[in-house]
Amino acid sequence: MIATLFRFVAIAVASAVLTVGPSVNAEDGHKLWLRYAPLDTAARAALASRVTAITAAADTSPTLAAARAELDRGFAGMLGAPLPHDTALHDHGLVIGTPASLPALAALHLPLGRLGHDGYLIRSIRMNGKDETIVAANTDIGVLYGVFALLERIERQQPLADLDIVSAPRIDLRILDHWDNLDGSVERGYAGRSLWDWWTLPDYKDPLYTDYARADASIGINGAVLNNVNASPDILRPRYLAKVAALADVFRPYGIKVYLSVNFASPMVLGDLKTADPLDPAVAAWWKRKADTIYRAIPDFGGFLVKANSEGQPGPQDYHRSHADGANMLAAALAPHGGVVMWRAFVYGAADKDRAKQAFDEFKPLDGAFAANVILQVKNGPIDFQPREPFSPLFGAMHRTPMMLELQITKEYLGQATSLAYLGPLFEEALRADTYARGKGSTVARVIDGSLFGNRLSGIAGVANTGRDRDWAGSTFNQANWFVFGRMAWNPDADAGAVAREWSELTFGPDRRITTPVVDMMMRSREAVVDYMTPLGLAHQMGTGNHYGPAPWVSDLARPEWNPTYYNRADRTGIGFDRTASGSDAVSQYAPPVAHRFDDLATVPDADLLWFHHVPWDYRLHSGETLWHSLADHYQHGVEEVAAMQREWATLAPLIDAQRFAKTAAFLSIEHREAVWWRDASMAYWLHVSGLPLPAGYPAPAHDLGYYEALSFPNAPGQAK
Repeated sequence: MIATLFRFVAIAVASAVLTVGPSVNAEDGHKLWLRYAPLDTAARAALASRVTAITAAADTSPTLAAARAELDRGFAGMLGAPLPHDTALHDHGLVIGTPASLPALAALHLPLGRLGHDGYLIRSIRMNGKDETIVAANTDIGVLYGVFALLERIERQQPLADLDIVSAPRIDLRILDHWDNLDGSVERGYAGRSLWDWWTLPDYKDPLYTDYARADASIGINGAVLNNVNASPDILRPRYLAKVAALADVFRPYGIKVYLSVNFASPMVLGDLKTADPLDPAVAAWWKRKADTIYRAIPDFGGFLVKANSEGQPGPQDYHRSHADGANMLAAALAPHGGVVMWRAFVYGAADKDRAKQAFDEFKPLDGAFAANVILQVKNGPIDFQPREPFSPLFGAMHRTPMMLELQITKEYLGQATSLAYLGPLFEEALRADTYARGKGSTVARVIDGSLFGNRLSGIAGVANTGRDRDWAGSTFNQANWFVFGRMAWNPDADAGAVAREWSELTFGPDRRITTPVVDMMMRSREAVVDYMTPLGLAHQMGTGNHYGPAPWVSDLARPEWNPTYYNRADRTGIGFDRTASGSDAVSQYAPPVAHRFDDLATVPDADLLWFHHVPWDYRLHSGETLWHSLADHYQHGVEEVAAMQREWATLAPLIDAQRFAKTAAFLSIEHREAVWWRDASMAYWLHVSGLPLPAGYPAPAHDLGYYEALSFPNAPGQAK
């Protein structure tokens, strides 16, 4: 068998136009990290020594069929043709299945108990005197996850001998939130139109939907909220539910449940009711009927995501009811079917208080008041997906309420589509933040996986960055943010650098000449964005509406918290928002050790300084530099980092295919231009309000402040609807 396979490999190598340099064959990025590029001769030989045939159950479920199809796709790409399938065991065979689907696996008494529903085991084993590689799990979806893990290991040319890999997710709900609208637009989307073609569904199921499901399953994502949190009630009309059901049918074999964002006023819009009061029996009955209807069409429907009483959206407070009243009414409708309510804690309104305090003040008094199938969805920071924020104090405050972390994968505030900003370090920073809710080690990761407070529900959500661009995410490097979200949703303790390396090897091939500089660029990229946009704890200094470009001077909008000046508080005396005990007292929402660290100038990290303190321009940081000098230094450093990434990327031209190389080079050029703009416009404003001279050694802004203030971008991508 091995000799036969080696002859097959030799023929494939000779016939398949396998070029030595990867730059010859252009790629458009559509295959994401599932490229299954042809292996070189040594890697083929290593694979042939471990796997020559595939053994799986003859009667497969749709999910096991998807696993077998993925193996065929993977081996066809890497070897030139799929491996043979058989129900008999072979020397150097690959055996996939569950003990229930394959009796030979049941006889091995594998340690599958600790894998739960989604986990998998990959093991090298002697079975009936033969060397086998086993992918086993308790469920078919676990097998599929294991198949993806094995294929990725082969792609990365990792050793295949003596395998003993056990992996299970720590978080149950691993969900992408799509801010897609029914007209095909995507709010805060930078990768083209929506993936979902509502017009042709349910009749035409675009193959793109299956590829999307494959990509999600390959990184362990198991849920998708299909529509924008600013939800149209129309999504609950019968004609749209039929379309949702069609997508659910496509996603189901890949272990992905569909969820819907719902508008709290839907009973009034769709049901001829005069109220949406959650304590009105007629309203509760309407939602129960609607839930029953949905589950008849989609038996495994996941549940509802709700944005209520925030940014003008309707909610229970319209009727003087609490968030718990609203969430529990919906939860009662879903409970008989096993559905969940994900209730967003992103709330703020015109109020004479610090916006950063509002979510805590509204939700902390409700701890323990929510139904068992309600989980609060909380953004990583207390304001809104900024390049850097301290963690939301809600994570340490709600001991009796399940919490799920909401991260943004789409880069609404981090350079949108074109800037290279790998978000792994941001996600890692949020997950590892220590709330001290139960002493040291009470990390956000332990809150959301349920282990810290013993919660049954656990979840994490990422606001998706997908669209109909050929590369799915607007750029090659934006794909990495989708990828790292999935990896950290599976294991919230995953290392951002290790995930970056894995993604690079899958995306560009396991060539150290590529991987080393690419990972270096990725790991520096987010900090570069922080430096040239919002250094030292500044926040929300972007243009209003589209959040594009610098606008620290804006002060004339109707509500204070819409204005960048609200957050920078810059004047002749200094800069920064005083959230200490003598200011807004936002620090008091944190556990005492955290509150003390943020409140005290001697201990607050420089990275968070201006978030919590208003300090004089000549204040000296822990580094010994004055604030004024340090601001100039951070802006300049951010610009220089982007220039360094440009130079580093240019060295890879002989190694990266021409199409992806050229697009990334162009986007780095855009980012450098915008970084200079951010530096110059921001410094022009700080010079104006401080009255100070420019620190020596730094470039003067290219234009006066009036020039930057006059710039306007009404058609910038991602404009809010």
